[in-house]
Amino acid sequence: MKRIGHVKQVITPVDFSDNSMLIAEYAAYLAGSFKASLVLLFVVQKFEDYSGFFVPQMNVPDFEQDLFRQAEEKMSSFCDSLKEYAGEQGVSDISGKVLVGDVAEQIVSYSDGQEYGMVAMGTHGYKGLEKIMFGSVADKVVKSASCPVMTINPYTCCPEKD
Repeated sequence: MKRIGHVKQVITPVDFSDNSMLIAEYAAYLAGSFKASLVLLFVVQKFEDYSGFFVPQMNVPDFEQDLFRQAEEKMSSFCDSLKEYAGEQGVSDISGKVLVGDVAEQIVSYSDGQEYGMVAMGTHGYKGLEKIMFGSVADKVVKSASCPVMTINPYTCCPEKD
């Protein structure tokens, strides 16, 4: 195991749920503390992951492309809405990336490819059937990533703003 010299990049997965902005703000604070860049990730789940479930008749490649395009637009808007706060925290470089595949695998793969990076992610995102089917993304990332991973519970981490 190599020692981490310093953190150059904070990688933060978002799912655009209600908690995403809170998690992103916490990650921006962390990135500013390290004088690091902030990379926000969103992963478009592939339909192959739903094999065995009923999927209505549709042109899947076109649908996945449309989801990807919409996710890129949403990511751009999300990054724009975070820029002012991130700047106040000392973050000069913020970017968003949209990936396709298994959510946990893509987060781990991306973070493993970054030198001097760390992941800061929420413990709670979308729930319900997805959680039952796919398990906890945070748990998988914590167990698989080769870089440090910080988890943020959005329900207990941050006091409400006055």
